[in-house]
Amino acid sequence: MRYYETAQIYQAERIIPSIFNSFSYEEEGPLSKDTALLLNELGEFLHSSHRYSEAEAFYKKALAINENMERPEHARTAIYLNNLALLYDSQGKYDQAELIAHRALTIQEKDLDPKPLRFLLEISGLMSYGIWSRPKYANIALSLNNLALIYTHQGKYDRAKPLYEQALDIQKKVLGSKHPRTAYILNNLASIYEGQGKYDRAESLYKRALSINEKVLGTEHPDTAMSLNNLALNYTYQGKYDLVESLYQRALDINNKVLGTEHLDTALYMTNLAALYDSQGKYDKAELLYKQSLKIREKVLGREHPRTATSLNNLAACYDEQKKYDQAEILYIRALAIREKALGREHPDTATSLHNLAVLYDSQGKHNQVELLYKQALAINKKILGPGHPHTTSTLNNLAFLYYNQEKYDQVEALYKQA
Repeated sequence: MRYYETAQIYQAERIIPSIFNSFSYEEEGPLSKDTALLLNELGEFLHSSHRYSEAEAFYKKALAINENMERPEHARTAIYLNNLALLYDSQGKYDQAELIAHRALTIQEKDLDPKPLRFLLEISGLMSYGIWSRPKYANIALSLNNLALIYTHQGKYDRAKPLYEQALDIQKKVLGSKHPRTAYILNNLASIYEGQGKYDRAESLYKRALSINEKVLGTEHPDTAMSLNNLALNYTYQGKYDLVESLYQRALDINNKVLGTEHLDTALYMTNLAALYDSQGKYDKAELLYKQSLKIREKVLGREHPRTATSLNNLAACYDEQKKYDQAEILYIRALAIREKALGREHPDTATSLHNLAVLYDSQGKHNQVELLYKQALAINKKILGPGHPHTTSTLNNLAFLYYNQEKYDQVEALYKQA
């Protein structure tokens, strides 16, 4: 994970406009490759700041330079394609993300010698020839991981799992079983088991990742904090609440010390700890942490940022549970407006906002508004995530329950036939 310090952000913000406006595709000479690298770096910065349209432009310019100067199947082309794929993944454009990620992986497989990856994986004794020490194998592991991430975000766990396992196998051979990048993939594989409800297996992998990060990076490294956070979430799903609070607090303490009290990861850990308190009915504690997290995101990212919308959504849900419906409605509507503007009307997060607003109106008996919102959310989720995704089925069940209470039994039956 890359962490941008305040000075880096300031410097990037100063040079982005001039680079973007002055750059020419026709630039020639050895600096052109360096220009592509710089554009890619700035694209990563913009991506991390959720400035998606700007990031896309920078990534595409970097890709165009490289394709003009190198053969289309050059290894560096695959790196730029990977970044573009992850950008589309962040925006919920999964079809585009999959297509580009597959192209990146194909390029890297063809770049191997003498055999394609799937054949190499079946051959024993390769380590004795030093073949796994080559950087290109580490890049393939990254591409496999990225494609798996895209499948994971769509709830396609069966397709993601073997890719994570291949990536993990390669990473162990290239970098070793105790490397932080190995821990990163362990972490992602654990999330698959978690999504499938296999919490014990996920817990085991999270613990292995945490152990690696603590040993290699130290007990006060940001990646260690993230491992603590992930393990805490896993314990929450298992109902091991007595173990959760201390882990979140450790993660928060690390971040406050190393990255500062206004870092975005600090806001994340505050949010997760708040969710724990929320589930325990400790609404005062939850509300305070949700507000602190919201304040950080508004200051660092701005009032119209997707992560700010997430904080608004969480605080709204807390109000909703306390039957503070007027306060909840204002925040849900604001979150929905941000997501529609920043992510688009057909993004899964937009569907979540529509779903949550529908639940709120249902609690207030505003059934005409409820039906429309559920239908909109269901249409988005079916199109983007697919009919079998948990978010799709959740919205479908809620809409069916609404029809059932209204004695519209034919519509209930029609919905379940769709499922």
